[in-house]
Amino acid sequence: MPDPNEGLPPRYLRTPEAARFLGPSGRTLEKHRTYGTGPRYSKIGGRVVYAVEDLQAWVTRGEKTSTSDETEDRVLPAKRHAAVSPAYLRRGR
Repeated sequence: MPDPNEGLPPRYLRTPEAARFLGPSGRTLEKHRTYGTGPRYSKIGGRVVYAVEDLQAWVTRGEKTSTSDETEDRVLPAKRHAAVSPAYLRRGR
């Protein structure tokens, strides 16, 4: 089946729209941005926008078929992770 959006420019969503698209709150997406655990985003004139394809890629990264799936890709919770945040590593010294 052909993609109806083929040839159209990418669609961008602001934080509240992206939150509705994904399911978590806008505040959770803000935390993901802070900790570096969320989907890719861009800043345009001080506004944060998400490309729909980046949101979909982030969700796909967390896909599993079973609770016992051992995959390298995963979506981390919106909190500090030493492996993700170099600032967090420096703070512990």
